[in-house]
Amino acid sequence: MMDRAALQVILLGMFLMSATSDPVKKKKNVDIYSFYINSTVTSRYATTVITSRVANTLNESQEIQFEVKIPKNAFISKFRMTIEGKTYDGVVKEKEAAQQQYNQAVSRGQSAGLVKSVGRTLEDFKTSVTVSAFSKVTFELTYEELLKRRLGKYELLINAQPMQPVADFKIDVHIQEKPGISFLEVKGDLSTGDLANAIKTTRADKDFQVWVTFYPTQDQQTKCKSCGENGLNGDLLITYDVERQNPKGEIMVSKGYFVHYFAPSDVPRISKNVVFIIDRSGSMSGRKIKQTRLALLKILSDLDEDDHFGLITFDSEVSLWKRELLRATEANLENAKSFVKEIRDRGATDINAAVLAGVDMINRHPREGTASILILLTDGDPTTGETNIEKIMSNVKKAIGNKFPLYCLGFGYDVNFDFLTKMSLENSGVARRIYEDSDADLQLQGFYEEVAVPLLTDIQLKYPGGTNLTKTSFSLYFNGSEIVVSGQITDNSVESFTTEVIAVSKGSNVTYQDTIMTKDPSDVPPENENFMQRLWAYLTVKQLLDRQVLLKGQEKEDEKKEALKLSLKYQFVTTLTSMVVTKPQEGEVEVANKPKEGKGGDGYTADVDSDDDDSAFASFSVINHHPAQRAFLLHSVPMDYPAAMDYSDAMDYSVMIHHPLPTYGSPTIHTTTPPAVQVHSNRFLLPVVGQSKPLCFDVPLPHKLRLLQDSASEFSMNGESLSENHGFHQIAIHYKTNHHLIISTKSISYHNGQDKVEILWGQELTQHNTDGVSLVVLENEMNVTMGNIGVVIISHKKDGVKFLWPAIWEHPKDVNLTGVLGKSDISYVKTEGSQTPTLKMKDKEVKTYLETVSDYRFHSTPVQECWLVPFQAVMEAEISDFTVTQL
Repeated sequence: MMDRAALQVILLGMFLMSATSDPVKKKKNVDIYSFYINSTVTSRYATTVITSRVANTLNESQEIQFEVKIPKNAFISKFRMTIEGKTYDGVVKEKEAAQQQYNQAVSRGQSAGLVKSVGRTLEDFKTSVTVSAFSKVTFELTYEELLKRRLGKYELLINAQPMQPVADFKIDVHIQEKPGISFLEVKGDLSTGDLANAIKTTRADKDFQVWVTFYPTQDQQTKCKSCGENGLNGDLLITYDVERQNPKGEIMVSKGYFVHYFAPSDVPRISKNVVFIIDRSGSMSGRKIKQTRLALLKILSDLDEDDHFGLITFDSEVSLWKRELLRATEANLENAKSFVKEIRDRGATDINAAVLAGVDMINRHPREGTASILILLTDGDPTTGETNIEKIMSNVKKAIGNKFPLYCLGFGYDVNFDFLTKMSLENSGVARRIYEDSDADLQLQGFYEEVAVPLLTDIQLKYPGGTNLTKTSFSLYFNGSEIVVSGQITDNSVESFTTEVIAVSKGSNVTYQDTIMTKDPSDVPPENENFMQRLWAYLTVKQLLDRQVLLKGQEKEDEKKEALKLSLKYQFVTTLTSMVVTKPQEGEVEVANKPKEGKGGDGYTADVDSDDDDSAFASFSVINHHPAQRAFLLHSVPMDYPAAMDYSDAMDYSVMIHHPLPTYGSPTIHTTTPPAVQVHSNRFLLPVVGQSKPLCFDVPLPHKLRLLQDSASEFSMNGESLSENHGFHQIAIHYKTNHHLIISTKSISYHNGQDKVEILWGQELTQHNTDGVSLVVLENEMNVTMGNIGVVIISHKKDGVKFLWPAIWEHPKDVNLTGVLGKSDISYVKTEGSQTPTLKMKDKEVKTYLETVSDYRFHSTPVQECWLVPFQAVMEAEISDFTVTQL
């Protein structure tokens, strides 16, 4: 979703050879005998090194290419080639100087390096070198990036595609976080099948450090879901967050530099006033307007009851759903959804009048202690009304007057994205591109999730002993995000360092003050001791470059010079610098430039020589690799999943293990209950289409339940739980007359009428396929497919006790499933005016209350809210109707 992964570290190693011989032979004549990816994350700052060692096994010279993909937010900081013991280093130079050297090389007919943008989040680095007969070359590329927290987590996504099985293939990830790592998960294509046994996770120092290693054998590299004779082709997703016991934030000091991570969660959410300004001009026709409607319907369902909202559509005319902001009551939301369903494309594009109407709507209805937000979605330039971009920006800035942010979403590549970026930055917001793809509605929803829960407004951070500070003023802080400030310490001899944060929480000023001792021994290992200085430089350069669109005259020139100075000092390849690589062949030169997000999506200044076949190059590239997976799989996620419930873990789990997300009635267990209730039951979740919060219901322990049944295919799944124990201690699955699977917390037994298979949890990956039955057993998860019904059984351990949780992959079409997990046609409407929360279900009013539970369908057990209702109200039957005497 829209970059929903927004902070991902993505690596893709690809090594090609271009020679005149047959392409099949070319693969055999290049031996990638070693391929390492080493990523070190120290306090969110990731430094990644990709090293490939390649041998030319021909008895003649040939050109070997090195191609990798890196995140757009990353800066390349080092590249070198080593051939026959001699090293050729890339050197970062000012772009103009590098261009002169590059032009001289091109004039001699030599090839050029290429850094090219591919897809939504990636840039492609590509170079080549001629290697003598039976000689070797080592390529090494380093890049750096500050991981950004979105929706309560950081993501490190590693994608490997070496184009052949590699004898010595290793991925090493070392994460070190001073406050401790609260959770960490490793998922993805490369964590499934036989490859799961190649992944090891090691925690140390009270979870301050985690090592993740991936060392597959050559044989394993051909056996994953998307692997084959060309070796690995997939990804690892490492998702984590840190402990946040101190609401004042995390402060680190090292060698005269500091970094302050501020992400309090102990403050109440602020109700918001949000106005959606939607372009309905003719260029939005077709899929774009349809996806916009879908996204808005989902977003409206996610609004909280104390939020106020407005809807504005525009073409050459501006139409208001209502003239004033309305509270997000059930009735108002239903009326708004009816309005959204009727949005049709037509006419021209009057952005100026539409945005000013949105500003006016908020200004006319001020609410103390709330946060106001404007969200503009458009796919083109202003074509009617006021069309002068500078005048539009001036009008909007004057009208808003720094009172609230404007977020601009640019749909597709026809939009003037520079204009939207500048207008949003001038008004304390951000611009985001919405890519024209099948998941555009999910991209829109993903952006809204990031701004759905404001916690603080008007945040000012002060550092009395600091200088050369990065940005210290923020208009809004949203739940699940993080504010990062770095700087230099003015006096290294001081023994303490003080921070102060002043903000507004629901109309009242709040202050966070903290002091740390600067002489405390550093927790940073010697090999990473300069990370904080580089983090400060990275963040400073990023913010200086972002501000370039806002500045004019001497101030703009001064900041540009400062950004260039730091880029050269720290050898960052930015939009102001280029990396020059001198090859051994008669001083041949390649130049790598940092691409710029542009109207066409490329914006590259580096060129490639005419012999480079762009279509062949594209065929080797994995474009939009991760987002495309997300687009395909997330369509299996119910559209009523709300941001407030943090289904982000669930979504990424679905994406990375490549089977649909569990969607129906999977059981959860109490984590908090009303004072009079004891934990003596299993709790089941039931998502409801069109509603932001799912239903949940309890089944008292102990019990033997019919969990799932399809009489037509002779499929059934039953589960048994014990008193005082969470979950199920045994689950039995039967298919037709001869397939019987018994799963306990200790072992797994399968009979097919003739053979009997015994499997222990924790063994190496085990697979069994026969007669329409597929069983895949991982360390703590079992995937079961019988006929067209698929379920996953997850093994958990809590307080020393093991238990099982079942979940459904997807509800198969044209199958009438029954059982506790088979319910799929439930609906409800929340009634207003009652002191006790009440839901209307099947024309009956049911009293309810909001519960917080942990969802054990997922290893991460995300916490979410649900409406707790009686079993009978949901299932329209008694519990005894779902009990069995034998499993």
